[in-house]
Amino acid sequence: MLADLTLEEKLAQVVGYWLDQGGEVVAPMQGEMTARSSRLEEITEHGIGHFTRVYGTRPVDPVERARWLWQEQRRLVRETRPGIPALVHEECLTGLAAWQAATFPTPLAWGASFDPDLVAEMGALIGGSMRDLGIHQGLAPVLDVIRDPRWGRVDECIAEDPYVVGTVGTAYVRGLQSAGVHATLKHFVGYSASRAGRNHAPVSAGPREVADVLLPPFEMAVLDGGVRSVMNSYAEIDGLPMAADPTYLTGVLRDRWGFDGVVVADYFAVAFLHVMHQVAADLGEAAGLALAAGIDVELPTGDAYLAPLAEKVRAGLVDEALVDRAVLRALAQKEDLGLLDATFDDEPPSEIDLDSPAHRAVARRLAEESVVLLSNDGVLPLGGAAGSGATGAPAGPRRVALVGPNADRAEALMGCYSFANHVLAHHPGTPLGFAIPTVAEALWAELPEAEITVATGCEVEGTDRSGFAAAAAAASDADVAVLVLGDQAGLFGRGTVGEGNDADDLRLPGVQEELVAAVRATGTPTVVILLTGRPYAVGHLLDEGAVVQAFFPGEEGAGALAGVVSGRVNPSGRLPVSLPRSAGTQPYSYLHPRLGGPSDVTSTDPTPARAFGHGLSYTTFERTGLTVDAEVAAGDSFTATVRVANTGERDGTDVVQLYARDVVGSVTRPVVQLLGYARVDLAAGESAEVRFSVPTQRLAFSGRDMVRVVEPGDVELWVGPDCATRETEAALRIVGEVHAVSTADPRYVGVEVARG
Repeated sequence: MLADLTLEEKLAQVVGYWLDQGGEVVAPMQGEMTARSSRLEEITEHGIGHFTRVYGTRPVDPVERARWLWQEQRRLVRETRPGIPALVHEECLTGLAAWQAATFPTPLAWGASFDPDLVAEMGALIGGSMRDLGIHQGLAPVLDVIRDPRWGRVDECIAEDPYVVGTVGTAYVRGLQSAGVHATLKHFVGYSASRAGRNHAPVSAGPREVADVLLPPFEMAVLDGGVRSVMNSYAEIDGLPMAADPTYLTGVLRDRWGFDGVVVADYFAVAFLHVMHQVAADLGEAAGLALAAGIDVELPTGDAYLAPLAEKVRAGLVDEALVDRAVLRALAQKEDLGLLDATFDDEPPSEIDLDSPAHRAVARRLAEESVVLLSNDGVLPLGGAAGSGATGAPAGPRRVALVGPNADRAEALMGCYSFANHVLAHHPGTPLGFAIPTVAEALWAELPEAEITVATGCEVEGTDRSGFAAAAAAASDADVAVLVLGDQAGLFGRGTVGEGNDADDLRLPGVQEELVAAVRATGTPTVVILLTGRPYAVGHLLDEGAVVQAFFPGEEGAGALAGVVSGRVNPSGRLPVSLPRSAGTQPYSYLHPRLGGPSDVTSTDPTPARAFGHGLSYTTFERTGLTVDAEVAAGDSFTATVRVANTGERDGTDVVQLYARDVVGSVTRPVVQLLGYARVDLAAGESAEVRFSVPTQRLAFSGRDMVRVVEPGDVELWVGPDCATRETEAALRIVGEVHAVSTADPRYVGVEVARG
């Protein structure tokens, strides 16, 4: 096929075309970068590689759009000389980003659930919806490790721990691809480590941080998840833009890991080499740099890979062999997806349910599992709907004041890459297209005997305090006040969190903290619910009442929160990212060496308000008797066993967390590192033995020569309710010679649970 294609036909196969590119800005600098074009027949005269966001740029009826897509694919097969259909890609970070499609919890909530299996179920459902609509590739998951909560795209990320990111993200890849749709890893690599958490800012990460923190999740998804597509990061690392650096896109990804799929450009990333990074004099030179680095397909359009690249090739300035390499990879992907044999003579679906009961069931379970109870002085649960195993549940409150800007807003439940906040924000008046109860509606259903009064109090942003008096009055007349606060997700200044919405202050937006003070001043017991896309510095709110954290829990999120408030749901979420003390202590990671924490040589204390892994329950758990093999050879595996017991009066779920500290290393090592974890459901009074089979490679790091190794030496291990609490401890000695780690070495910790 390659030999039969002209240069123009080759280039057409390695670019996308954005069908509905005008008007709504849903990508960085889209307005500046997008060129208006003429008829589709002219644009696709030589064929086309990708159709960009057929369903996801504006609200379109999915059945009607599928009918159009099938017709257009037939035209490409029958009426263009190459006769090759287009590959259709869409965003799918919180579900398929299309009108009427289910909206799941944001990835930060996936991390809070610590439940890869459930995330895989979600991925399979999303992939099934995409396949049914003729979509072939999803631009997810995001495997950027959180390095600074000020970064606006934190809600797209899974956790600050590479192993949690890797296990949960790889589960999503497996789920999505099980439906016959290709996943795309984002953003390879370093994007989340931008200076001061500013989007697209330079990255100053050293090669060891890149190798030991930022790369491992991608390695897992490639080697263990079999992902078929990778997207480059917009970032530059130490002056080299990732889109023009073969060190990672080719050297690491292909040469070291053996990836044989396709690398696609993040939107406009090739052109940005000229426009933003200014390492290329024009678009043609940018195209040559990107091709040489290893970017196979330019998205969302062909700004650089069409005419500008053709000119450079014909002038002998870019080797056509680089074009051929990219085209072969793009065609191989289409072959893998069955597109090279597809005729589209069949008919598209005449009806489709993108928000089926199965979608909603998984959305509900994931939302419930991801809610984190940060603090509780006994005000929760409110009672009246106690869950299984509860005894003596109190009667529910007669009067509830429901206060706050997010109390009665569906948009507050969804992340930046949800279709509602990403696209429908440009189409006021258009219905969401699926059911998503607000917290107010869910509480009315959850507590039917209660008298619930809603008072907004203030908006998410701004300084208007005119609603404080009404909110305080409602709280004064109530038995309990439930304040629903937090974010509005959006893009590029439209909202408080999301792509381009970075923060220089980690206090709650606007005057929301003042609203809390006004309500608490009434003396009424309070429950604070945070609907956010990042962790905020709310430590001062944790000493009174109860505080519940939900990271954009999606279409079933309000019901999950209502269940937690009433007691029907026993919270089991754990913090996948440290709850910061202040913006001034950032960037911070729990994976810090000794001098990265509090010490006598600085007056600044970065200790978080709540540690990584923290989360309370309506029951209590006890972890005892950690035992570990006394010795293990470097490169082998060891066994760690711990007993966990539900010592309370309610059924509940514990997230058993095994941590370690490498006591002495040839380079500085973190004071704590998560080795493995397990969700364990336990009835009241029940206990279980949890056995971890841990490869010593979980303790590997890049040595002084930048070779990744396991060193002999002493290791401290413990299990606790979070990374900072050593509830039960043990010691291990790694013996033998230094073990050099290869891609053949294991990356996963095995878990077995024996009850009784």
